[in-house]
Amino acid sequence: MPIQEWSEQILLADLQDDPLLSDDINALIETVEARPEFNVVMNFSQVSYVNSSNISKLLKLRKLVTINNHRKLKLCGISTQVWGVFLVTGLDKVFDFADDVTSGLAGMQLDAG
Repeated sequence: MPIQEWSEQILLADLQDDPLLSDDINALIETVEARPEFNVVMNFSQVSYVNSSNISKLLKLRKLVTINNHRKLKLCGISTQVWGVFLVTGLDKVFDFADDVTSGLAGMQLDAG
């Protein structure tokens, strides 16, 4: 998964579908632990399924970014199947979403600016 510094304040993570999704989220957690100054935009456009382990890791990442580091986390490009998981688990009210990466980055820049 490429994690790129999209700007001085924003990391963009292009996630891959399972079985690589868990590794992608773990790598992102490690990056954020080392670089707490970043807001994070996660691109889910290649992800067709999330499991309970992925959700647990996403919650850990959310806590790290939003609570510990006082930064923003935005999830983008969510497929219908993955969105269903967020709805059923109530996580649609926990995470911040954007329709696509462009919207997510623009929203993040507006929030940061």
